[in-house]
Amino acid sequence: MADLDAPLVHLAGYTTEAAARAATAFAERSGALLAQALSTPPAAGAARGLLWWNTVLDRRPPRWHTPAETVLTTPFAHLRDVTAPGDADAAVVPTLVLPPQAGHSSHVVDFAPAQSQLRTIAAAGLTRLYVLEWRAATTATRDVTITDYVEVVDRAVRHMGGRANLVGDCQGGWLAAVYAALHPERVHTLTLAGAPIDFHAGESVVASSTRVLTGALGLAPYRTLVALNGGTMPGAAALANFIAIQPQAEVSRQLDLLLNITDTAHVARYRAFEDWFKHTQDIPGAFYLWLVEHLFHGNELVAGTLQVGDRRVDMSAITCPLFLLAGATDHITPAAQLFAAAAVVGTPPGLVTRRTAAGGHLGLFMGRDALRDDWPALMGAVRAFSDT
Repeated sequence: MADLDAPLVHLAGYTTEAAARAATAFAERSGALLAQALSTPPAAGAARGLLWWNTVLDRRPPRWHTPAETVLTTPFAHLRDVTAPGDADAAVVPTLVLPPQAGHSSHVVDFAPAQSQLRTIAAAGLTRLYVLEWRAATTATRDVTITDYVEVVDRAVRHMGGRANLVGDCQGGWLAAVYAALHPERVHTLTLAGAPIDFHAGESVVASSTRVLTGALGLAPYRTLVALNGGTMPGAAALANFIAIQPQAEVSRQLDLLLNITDTAHVARYRAFEDWFKHTQDIPGAFYLWLVEHLFHGNELVAGTLQVGDRRVDMSAITCPLFLLAGATDHITPAAQLFAAAAVVGTPPGLVTRRTAAGGHLGLFMGRDALRDDWPALMGAVRAFSDT
């Protein structure tokens, strides 16, 4: 159990700090809330409270904002062609985006018209653009495996012409890396954002908690969770974990809404985020248990021992240009987990680009700063490699 000492210490310290941050967030807003209550007639205050509560409860499904055509469908994924009609014959290598899949929908890469990773990529000149949309798991797809996910990425790339720039966010990033290692001839460039490659590097509360649980109890807690949900990993459980990791963000968001409930612009921003964040989707249980065992616990991707089907995933087989984008304050995937990729791929050091964005995990994919400052630079560099 000695190897669990470090993650246990990290978890204890993080939990204490998280509780303190939540208390601070509440205290910082208490004065403003009290002043607002004292300056508002009781009837108006009651009306504000009712409006706040109705807004909190009024959730709508997220939606795509960039026009696209679904060109490939499987029970667990859609391939969406985001290419504008006038760009279908553009002389540029096509690009495939693999969104995160951690209990939320793929819409985060097209979060809003002015906050869209897809539109930012297209604006950089990568106009032949596709995105895989991960579908919510059901009892019919609970047994989908990593092999199925690698196969659907391959089908997508083949549909696009047989060779593509891959852009992978978070879970979509390690999946893109696995695919690139198994099919290096089909990957023109590889871009990974907030993607864990060395799952044990740095200090991540997700990695620490998984190592502690699996080290003490094996996969039993995870198998039980999946079994209780009919063979799928419940997205609601993933959401609860994310809120528990950063409780101050939830406290701040709800109290700020109460303070600004009559501010139309503030309410619109609140709705946009909550409609995505609180709209969860389940994950195939077989796929989820595989990644807990082999990646979070075994750390086999960076160790070079990972197997997909009957093939070993050899990261040194990746020799294409590699672009890595980490978040300076990413509490889900610390930069060290991502930048470890540079040490295990076969890409020459001169073709590896590391960049650190100012924000945290979600900000990498939909934050205004990253979409304005970081993605255009990285995608411009990818475009420079992508003439056909």
